[in-house]
Amino acid sequence: MFFTVALARRGSRMLVDEVDALRTAVRVTKAERPFHIDAFVVLPDHLHCVWTLPVGDRDFSTRWGAIKARFTRNIRDAGRVGFQPTNAKRLGHAVGWNPTLRRSASKIAKGDAGVWQRRFWEHHIRDEADYLAHVRYCWVNPVKHGFVERPEDWAHSSVHWDARFRAGMDLVG
Repeated sequence: MFFTVALARRGSRMLVDEVDALRTAVRVTKAERPFHIDAFVVLPDHLHCVWTLPVGDRDFSTRWGAIKARFTRNIRDAGRVGFQPTNAKRLGHAVGWNPTLRRSASKIAKGDAGVWQRRFWEHHIRDEADYLAHVRYCWVNPVKHGFVERPEDWAHSSVHWDARFRAGMDLVG
């Protein structure tokens, strides 16, 4: 499966600034609900990845929900992002007090912290060529966005630990 997951606030740098919190969220979720990471790239406001789930298991939504929730709790509990308390209206606080987390009335009503876009994009890998195209897409995405000139120059990418890269897979062509 190929995924694109984005922050609610495009243009943010939160994912690279808080990459350790994201890594922790992924690691804990992966330990609870196993999956294999085939490719992963973290950009400032979104990420792309390719996962292989265990045979017969197609529950990627629960995994993404857990990763998003853990990441949000990790940065909230560390005090690096302010959130609207769920009881703010009862306490007389103004709704939406943190300008970095713009939340709609529906997000506030549902207790959504406003860090992530509510959904994510997934693509079911069809065959080996599709698989390789999506792994390559993960690796070259920092180049596409102009963050680096070569995939290996981006620190937050699985390109560094993948044998296909070391074997000379054409990445930039």
